[in-house]
Amino acid sequence: MEQQQNGRTPPRPADPEDLGRSFEGQGLPSYGGDLGVSFEQHNSSPELRVDPSRRRGRTWIWITAIVAVAIAVVLIIRLTHPAGGADAAGAKGGAAAGGAAGAGGHGRGQTGPAAITVGQSQTGDINIYDDALGTVTPLYTVTLYSQITGKVMAVHYREGQIVHKGEPLVDIDPRPYQATLAQAEGTLTHDQGVLAQARVDLERYRAAYARNAIAKQQLDDQEQIVIQDQGTVEADQGTVQYDQVQLSYCHITAPITGRVGLRLVDPGNTVFSGSSSTLAVITQLQPITVVFNVSEDDLPQVQAQLKATKTLEVDAYDRSDSKEIEKGKLTSLDNQIDTTTGTLKFRATFQNKNYELFPNQFVNARLLVKTLKNTVLVPTAAVQHNGTAAFVYTVAESAPGQPAPDQQQEKAQQAGGGSKDGAKGGSKGAPEKPAGPKTTVHVQPVNVLTSNEKETAVEGIGAGVTLATSGFDRLENGAEVMVHQPGPKKSPGDSANPSSSSSSSPTSGHTAP
Repeated sequence: MEQQQNGRTPPRPADPEDLGRSFEGQGLPSYGGDLGVSFEQHNSSPELRVDPSRRRGRTWIWITAIVAVAIAVVLIIRLTHPAGGADAAGAKGGAAAGGAAGAGGHGRGQTGPAAITVGQSQTGDINIYDDALGTVTPLYTVTLYSQITGKVMAVHYREGQIVHKGEPLVDIDPRPYQATLAQAEGTLTHDQGVLAQARVDLERYRAAYARNAIAKQQLDDQEQIVIQDQGTVEADQGTVQYDQVQLSYCHITAPITGRVGLRLVDPGNTVFSGSSSTLAVITQLQPITVVFNVSEDDLPQVQAQLKATKTLEVDAYDRSDSKEIEKGKLTSLDNQIDTTTGTLKFRATFQNKNYELFPNQFVNARLLVKTLKNTVLVPTAAVQHNGTAAFVYTVAESAPGQPAPDQQQEKAQQAGGGSKDGAKGGSKGAPEKPAGPKTTVHVQPVNVLTSNEKETAVEGIGAGVTLATSGFDRLENGAEVMVHQPGPKKSPGDSANPSSSSSSSPTSGHTAP
């Protein structure tokens, strides 16, 4: 009733017969029914259907092509690298047989004995040095300034010239100072005449007073006049001397022997007294010194040598510490230690005959403290460090009587139930090899006394001991090694692979291939 009142007709339920006729109408051409029928007929055509047998044939063709390409690649590799293939095959066979060389060797998990080079300890002398950084410092460096005001008349030196003491350097116009000197000398001459006249009068007064011709007061006055004239003359003499000194400043000479620097003034310029304008700088080069710092920890042994009145030698090396420039001697020490660095300044003197040491040059100083006599020396490369402790690897060759390492490995595998593939590799029928010597290394702690680039003085080991000098990354106490001695290099194809088979493994301690 409410829907009719609103003016709307309620929907009527669908009739089943009407729904059926609607679905049948969708198959008519007006609803695209022919296109659907045509598409179904086209896709269900026998000509367009793929035969499953044809698909399998195409798959086998691709598989055959891939296998052929793989075979071709393998053949090319075998033809171009026959040695590598043989080594690989030998390695596989040796692994199967369980007797590959070095399979049971030492070396921190890596197969085969470690290849090392060796050196010998010996007895000899070695110097103990204190190495320090130094600066070349001249004994004298003179900076010349003008002490008078005047015009520069001449410059007599050349830049970089070696000048000797007393040689002329710069001339300043002397005429004003010559006139002043002449005036002072004239005043002195006048006052000297006045003094002479006063002395004559004094003698007359003394004679007259002796005859009671004059009073005592006149004699006393004349004596004081003579003293006053003497003071005037002395003042005039001082003025003359001062003017003479001022005149000497017009002619500047070299105060020391050394090398003069770049020219700093030209003729015609006016220089002024008391100004900061430099006329020349002279540096003494022969002899010359090197100042370097030595740690306070090394001071006691140096003082012990100085107390014994020994002259300590100092070698000066270039900046790269590779070339020795000159040898000198230690001449003096500073009087206090620098608290900021904990070092003491040393001064060494060098003759510098070839002028190789240059002022303010950076050098490496080596102070020879003392020489150790008849001490044990080992190659520096043989000394290893574990924190603060030093040690070396001694090389020893065991006496015959023990099975070869490969046979020990083979027996261990057989006793432990090795793999079936290893048993089939021919190890059962192989004859047991005769025992051979075995070379091993052992850790020996040492105490380092001093060292240089080649040798190190140590305690705790004797002379004539064979030591390892390389291959430390694979060494440990008791590790088996193979000594490699330098020789002519071989091509890669001629070198034998020690792990190719159990019968071709080299004996440890012999020269590596």
